[in-house]
Amino acid sequence: MLSIWRDFLVAVVGVLRKPDERALTEERRRAVERLADTTIREARRNEPEGT
Repeated sequence: MLSIWRDFLVAVVGVLRKPDERALTEERRRAVERLADTTIREARRNEPEGT
């Protein structure tokens, strides 16, 4: 019986410590979008006029 409780507690602690993979994926996607937007803005700013 004690091993069941130990396994349960290990599982609960593991869930609490493990980062949410979906949230991490979304944050990475947003970071890439921000980087792309910044890069595009800088490239447009550095373009010569009339091009």
